[in-house]
Amino acid sequence: MTDRELRRLKKEEILEIMLAQSREIDRLKSRVAQLEKELHNKNIRIREAGSIAEAALSLTKVFEEAQRAADLYVLNVQKKADAGILEGAADEAESKQQTGQAEGGSDA
Repeated sequence: MTDRELRRLKKEEILEIMLAQSREIDRLKSRVAQLEKELHNKNIRIREAGSIAEAALSLTKVFEEAQRAADLYVLNVQKKADAGILEGAADEAESKQQTGQAEGGSDA
């Protein structure tokens, strides 16, 4: 609307235009507030997602350390079992040897 057209309007028409603009401003302010709230919520979600990712990474590290400890434990148990089997085999061989000597000695 040009200045010339605006000057020809009656006061009532100008007030109606101002009222319509005021309503539009109120509607737009409400929309801005709604969008700001949505943006805030999305920012919170993004921060939480970052926190969740960091927590998952920390848990992964904890599980990796736990797995290493478990692997080491199993390895030590296997070594002890292998050593026990070897000791048991050596004891068995010694026992057989002693038994054989005892039997051989009784034959003489």
